[in-house]
Amino acid sequence: MESLLYGWFVEGYKRNLTGLNRKLFIILAFGLSVYQIWSVIFGKIDPLNQLALHLAFILALTFLLYGYTKKVAIRSHRPSFIDYGFVILAISAGIYFTVHAGRIAVRIPIMNPLTAWDIFFGLVFILLTIEATRRTIGFPIVVLVFLGFGYTLWGHHLNGLFTHREMSAVEFIEELSFSFNGLWGSPISVAASFVFMFMLFGAFLQKSGAGEFFFRISIAIAGRTRGGSAKVAVLASALFGSISGSPTANVVTTGNFTIPISKKSGYTPTVAAAVEAAASTGGSILPPVMGSSAFLMAAVTQMSYGSIVIAAVIPGILYYVSLFAMVHFEAMRLNLPRPAKEDIPKVTDVLKEGWFYFIPLIVLVFLLLQGYSASRTGFYGILAVVIVSWFRKETRMGFGKICSALVDGAKSSVPVTIACAAAGLIIAGIMTTGLGGKVTSIVLGLTEGMLFPTLILVMLICIVLGMGMPVAAAYILTAMLAAPSLIELGLSVTAAHLFIVYFSIFSAITPPVAVAAYAAAGIADANPNRVGLEAVKLGIVGFVVPYMFVMEPALLMEGNFGEVLLAFLTAAIGVIALAAGIIGWLRTKATLLERILLIIIGALSMYASLWTSVIGIIMLILVFAVQYKRKEEMTVPQDHMDRQRVSL
Repeated sequence: MESLLYGWFVEGYKRNLTGLNRKLFIILAFGLSVYQIWSVIFGKIDPLNQLALHLAFILALTFLLYGYTKKVAIRSHRPSFIDYGFVILAISAGIYFTVHAGRIAVRIPIMNPLTAWDIFFGLVFILLTIEATRRTIGFPIVVLVFLGFGYTLWGHHLNGLFTHREMSAVEFIEELSFSFNGLWGSPISVAASFVFMFMLFGAFLQKSGAGEFFFRISIAIAGRTRGGSAKVAVLASALFGSISGSPTANVVTTGNFTIPISKKSGYTPTVAAAVEAAASTGGSILPPVMGSSAFLMAAVTQMSYGSIVIAAVIPGILYYVSLFAMVHFEAMRLNLPRPAKEDIPKVTDVLKEGWFYFIPLIVLVFLLLQGYSASRTGFYGILAVVIVSWFRKETRMGFGKICSALVDGAKSSVPVTIACAAAGLIIAGIMTTGLGGKVTSIVLGLTEGMLFPTLILVMLICIVLGMGMPVAAAYILTAMLAAPSLIELGLSVTAAHLFIVYFSIFSAITPPVAVAAYAAAGIADANPNRVGLEAVKLGIVGFVVPYMFVMEPALLMEGNFGEVLLAFLTAAIGVIALAAGIIGWLRTKATLLERILLIIIGALSMYASLWTSVIGIIMLILVFAVQYKRKEEMTVPQDHMDRQRVSL
């Protein structure tokens, strides 16, 4: 009993379902995917109806798939009677809300108070969501939920800025379960529509063989260069991560291939894992998909998803330019050998085999730019994947593969949806107590209304929240609490929210709780904290780029063509120089002074003015010229010694 109580304070574990339990899970997951496609694309039902059934399905899948706790000595891979009870309660709550959706949607609280059954099933959804959150994500986010509950129910006893009106428990349940501020707010709405469709899209791509194609094309492009294995990891993770949107899932998917290859080619286990973690994390900021946070940003800001994608293009490219440069300079510093040419496939051969996998991505981009909704775009992307899979006999998706993709998509959406539901519980307290406006006042008071200190404080909030919860939950909470303060200081809505998106995402590689680094370290058999620190070093531009587009809005495509081009070119030069300074290599090994100068050049790239650009380029030319001359002086004596050996 004591171990059970202690075990509740950690997360659950993922089961390997077999037999009837596996069949039940497959039936529910398949049913959820079919229902979601129908409700989002073809059906016209009440939003509360759709969201309640979606959450009921997800909760049922959660209690079948995730066990009670990691801390129990004997962990069964069969659900317990309590788990089955939770499944039945979740489905019952979904049916109840579906039957009464019409009444709930139009009721006036003062005239039509909640019935006893309303309160019961509302509590069922709240409590099951909390338990599902603990099992799938962990205890830290549950602590935040309880803190939010405590502040909402008893915050009226406080004095000063943080006090608010008194709220009864029934009122609070009503806010959590029967309004669009709590469970049925924008986070779960986005998870049940946009995010779910793109999870399905990623599952269909994987089943069609696109993942293997992206990996092979990465090998063909970068595999012949020095340190090519790590560059393959960067490209493959960028291609796959821009679709999957989950840093940890990306590490697990591509890292099992790239990390062992990088270790064999000469990289240490720590560096090999760090490259994969940094590359996989960056996939969530790279269009066209970008992950759940971009969909949430569209819902919160009321911006079109297409406009967010366009704004995120240059920052995403800059991150991968820097990471690629980091890997290249590290390979030069370690003097790693080039792989044998016969081991690397030709680009043309790989393209002949799978060029058609780019068609679904082109379809996505085209439809988003045409203004189609993200959910409908995801659906058409899925159709495109199925169609192009029939271009080759070996990749054709028949009924079996399609069903398997539907199940996998539902399975992968479980933690994201649960995180969004938990975020909804916290947001309900923020909305009803006015905590968001109070935090804005505190942030601006602490920083005295100065932009740069405010940016640093918001960055720290994002990273701290991101350590204990998924990207989606970290973003939505920080956006509700801190985005208004940035906008009040003059930032555009796009810049303010993308700033928060970036740091919510890069908390995945920030120690001590760096989930992507932990996943990569497990594959590489390396120390997770060292991997996290190395990943931060390699991905440092991910922490710099947000400040760059805040200082220079042209990097978000805000401006004319000349301004955007100048901003991009100077920023690209700057991030390459920054990479060289951090690694300590440009043309040859850099001295301490040269490294400092290269880092200064990178800092100057934050401003795309003519003067900073000219100064930075001149400094870079001088450093390169000095290194080039030193390299020549080192090479000449070696050539002379080689000629002497030949003459002897």
